[in-house]
Amino acid sequence: MNKPNKEGLETAVSKTPASSSSARYARQIRFTPVGEQGQQQLAGSRAAVVGMGALGSVIAQHLVRSGVGYVRIIDRDIIEWSNLQRQMLYTEQDVLALLPKAQAAAVHLRAINSSVTVEPVVADLTAVNAEEVLGDVDVIIDGSDNFSVRYLINDYCAKNTIPWIYGGAVGASGMTMTILPNDSESPCYRCLFNEPPPPGTTDTCETAGVISPIVDIIGSVQATEAIKLLSGNRKSLHRTLFQVDLWNHAWMPVSVANAKRGDCLCCGQKQFEFLDERVSEPAAASLCGRHSVQITPNQPVALNLDELSIRLKPIGTVTTNRFLLRIAVSDTLTFILFSDGRAIVQGTDELTKARAIYAEILGI
Repeated sequence: MNKPNKEGLETAVSKTPASSSSARYARQIRFTPVGEQGQQQLAGSRAAVVGMGALGSVIAQHLVRSGVGYVRIIDRDIIEWSNLQRQMLYTEQDVLALLPKAQAAAVHLRAINSSVTVEPVVADLTAVNAEEVLGDVDVIIDGSDNFSVRYLINDYCAKNTIPWIYGGAVGASGMTMTILPNDSESPCYRCLFNEPPPPGTTDTCETAGVISPIVDIIGSVQATEAIKLLSGNRKSLHRTLFQVDLWNHAWMPVSVANAKRGDCLCCGQKQFEFLDERVSEPAAASLCGRHSVQITPNQPVALNLDELSIRLKPIGTVTTNRFLLRIAVSDTLTFILFSDGRAIVQGTDELTKARAIYAEILGI
């Protein structure tokens, strides 16, 4: 039976006969560590993938093809031409249709395996909605492209004792680590990286670029760790900060067995500051490799895009669909607005300028 839809959420139920599962997963079941029992556990499991870009595309496909029973996919963005080089779940038609990544991904994933429930969430993950979009799952897998989301996930998972799998890739290098909040020997993300790095001090796909094979490798390792967890193979987790430099063929698993810190503000002191909903103004963040800034309102809003499209026509050419509204502000600036008040200002990396454009257009 279908679950009731919520704003930004969509669910689907299985339409595939149960008898087909033995044939679909036959090769996976023959892999002894999974077997029949592990496959049944996968079918009864629930996973959330945060970010449906390059890593998320790889992770979600593996989870769906492996028969994880329920996969929630969360993403704030739309598909653009520059995504197709490495975000392998999407097509040119998705770009032309101006589709949010979560919605387009759900269509493709359901076509891959209709027996899996895929729930797309078109939203920015924040402290305000974390409980709604991250709750009720057995594992959370990081496919995001920014540090603030990772620290938020880490706080949420430590507070609610949910395993999560960190991953990141830039250039030809990447790393991943599995965090087990209910394991006395497993460090959390903040045990290793106490504070987010200052802006501009780390490589991004904007400054260093990225090649698609490294995304495949890191995302596949993350998905494998999730499959281990969900199939009852917890003892097989690699328990390292696994690093790869694909261009120089360097594989560097670093043990984190003694990295858990009693003075860690998150898992040690239980101070979950990244779950604090109090903010003074709409949050602004540069998007990796996009020459764009996302603006997120400090309180949930619900906008009528059809009404706004009429009011905003004097500003520039307006294009709308049921997910978003886009305005060509100038030859170099584009303003994309979602119904929850989020906006992407394309054509600038300046946070202050993007906030000003947001305020000028919406009067917020």
